[in-house]
Amino acid sequence: MLLRELVRASAEVRATRSRKRKSAALAECIRQMAVDELVAGVSFLTGVIPGGKIGVGWAAVKKARQAEAAAESTLTVASISERFADIANTHGTGSAAKRTGLLGAMFHAARADEQQFLAHLLMGEMRQGASEGVMADALAQAADVSSALVRRAAMLCGDLGAVATAAMTEGSAGLERFSLQLFRPVLPMLAQPADDVVSALDTIEDAVVELKLDGARVQVHKDGDQIRVYSRRLNDVTAAVPELVAQARALPARRLILDGEAIALRDDGTPYPFQQTMRRFGRRRNSAADQDTLPLTAMYFDCLLVDDDDLMDRGGRDRAQALTEALPTGALVPRLETNDTGAAEEFWARAIAQGHEGVMIKSLASAYEAGRRGKHWFKIKPAHTLDLVVIAVEWGSGRRKGWLSNLHLAARDPQTNSFVMLGKTFKGMTDAMLTWQTKRLLELELSRDEHVVHVKPELVAEIAFNDVLASPHYPGGMALRFARVKRYRKDKRADDADTITTVRQIFERGQGKK
Repeated sequence: MLLRELVRASAEVRATRSRKRKSAALAECIRQMAVDELVAGVSFLTGVIPGGKIGVGWAAVKKARQAEAAAESTLTVASISERFADIANTHGTGSAAKRTGLLGAMFHAARADEQQFLAHLLMGEMRQGASEGVMADALAQAADVSSALVRRAAMLCGDLGAVATAAMTEGSAGLERFSLQLFRPVLPMLAQPADDVVSALDTIEDAVVELKLDGARVQVHKDGDQIRVYSRRLNDVTAAVPELVAQARALPARRLILDGEAIALRDDGTPYPFQQTMRRFGRRRNSAADQDTLPLTAMYFDCLLVDDDDLMDRGGRDRAQALTEALPTGALVPRLETNDTGAAEEFWARAIAQGHEGVMIKSLASAYEAGRRGKHWFKIKPAHTLDLVVIAVEWGSGRRKGWLSNLHLAARDPQTNSFVMLGKTFKGMTDAMLTWQTKRLLELELSRDEHVVHVKPELVAEIAFNDVLASPHYPGGMALRFARVKRYRKDKRADDADTITTVRQIFERGQGKK
């Protein structure tokens, strides 16, 4: 399949808000794919590169996009997949320049619309509306199989491309063979945010409150001495975490699938900042020195398999009992079974005082709903707020097409009388807010650059966020984590916005938090 056919389907999906039309456009595209293109094609349409990151960043993509677009293109889905693999496998002296060269050649051979598609894919900014749920419906339609069967296979497999291949080549029989298996990671069960402990407990009759660690989600599979560790995105990170491998190997159970967090802790048991933990996952292999200077601790909160018992469809209480029996106390995430709000709030207060991210409140009755963000798990985290200035905004896509959506946020620098960008967000916006901000920001327009509208720095928004992280992508060297809009501060001028000094103080407190 030519890449332009994939780009055309993506444009159709982006142009409509109708879930039915999105699925129909994707289904038609899937039907045209050869069998050996299904993994890459379906993955690309959902904004995923098979195998994960390929070692190129924002600066390299920006440089590649400067290449003159081809008038015509013969790029195919298969050739793009091969080029991504070539880039990912380029290592050693001069590898950065080689990767940049490979990337530039690919963009030079692409048409303008293909260049845009590839840039969004590489930067994880596809957002045309082809969510995993929509794609599951499309696969069911293309293969003429049950949508529920596709969803369960995707949940158990964690790879829509592999599910697509099974559905299109074997139909329902192929999908029915997907089951919980060792060394085939499943999508993690997800949690909804809740405003506070009380509101979360109000929705759950039989609850447990757990410490929410600010670490890296891991899924550990064990079969005898064979151990594999997978990340939240189901990438194999075994080589990066030898401590977790040794810990799992020492457990008495013969076969295990565990869900938990890997986190770097100080000597007093308080956590290092999130980015410190993630340093260990940014390397293909960790040395003994890495383990000495930043050792990882694994703590688990769920169990999907013990020996020959598949626990996925069992209730949370049964899974918790199996976990407790399989692991020593020190390897368990601290938890408290209670529906008493007073006890839960005390647990929350201790978690925050110890420097942790917050708490989870979970139903002890629910099964493990892999890949779903249902109403059985809630996360409660404290949020900072800052009043920041909007300096630019991007046009939305999918159901937000026609609205200005993704805000570029900046803090005030009183020393230079300028604004320092801290990141982007499109979260927290109601339809009414989108309508209002589109009209207001167009009134403040200064210029346009492709899909970005640059505006006069006058509009102030109250932004909630969880942390400030170090970032090489922005001039201040910092970025907001999980930023979302709470409201617009129409009572404030840009001169009243928070300063970069305030942001830096929050960042420094986070780096040294106890």
